[in-house]
Formats: sequence, structure tokens, C-alpha cells
Amino acid sequence: MAIKRVWHGWTTKENAAEYQTILREQVLPGIEAKNIPGYKKIEVLKIERDDEVEFVTIMTFESLRNVIDFQGENYKKCYVPDAARQVLKRWDQESVHYELIETRTY
Repeated sequence: MAIKRVWHGWTTKENAAEYQTILREQVLPGIEAKNIPGYKKIEVLKIERDDEVEFVTIMTFESLRNVIDFQGENYKKCYVPDAARQVLKRWDQESVHYELIETRTY
């Protein structure tokens, strides 16, 4: 079994490149440096909308216990460092956690 932790954040088109840089240079390395047991990967998705850019992060963990090790007992609470908060317009206050039930690769 695996757990997918899904979170959304939105920024202006003008701040999108800066947010990507913050993700690449600060947020992702910061998460990786925690050496969280059971943390497998993070995927970052992006889509430009009419007036903003939406980012989605999907973190993969072996179990919900690993998510709690990462975020604490209030594990649904979002993880948004200060640098990211300065360029985002808004973001999910809580992440959603899905149980991965099947994967097919071709």
C-alpha cells in the first residue's frame, strides 16, 4: 500500500517562475533533507489558467504513519514554507491523503 499526499497552490502568472525556483531550490531539497522514513517521491504538476497558475504536489509515502512522521499528528495540515507563502496567492490549508490501490505501467 502507498499513500499519496495531494496539495494545491495558486500564484499569479508573474510569480509562477519564482515559485518554481523556490520549489526547486528550497522546498523540495528541504523535504528531502528531512530523510523521512517511507517517503518515496514528490511530483509537481503545473497548469496555466486564464488569470493564474495552479501547482499540484503529490507526495508518495509507504504508509500514513510516514506522513505523520513528516507532518506530525495534525498530518492534514499543509506544509508551505515562508518563501513560498510570499509568492502564492492562495493554497490548500490541508492536504488530502489517498490510498493508492492500483498502478499500471505500459
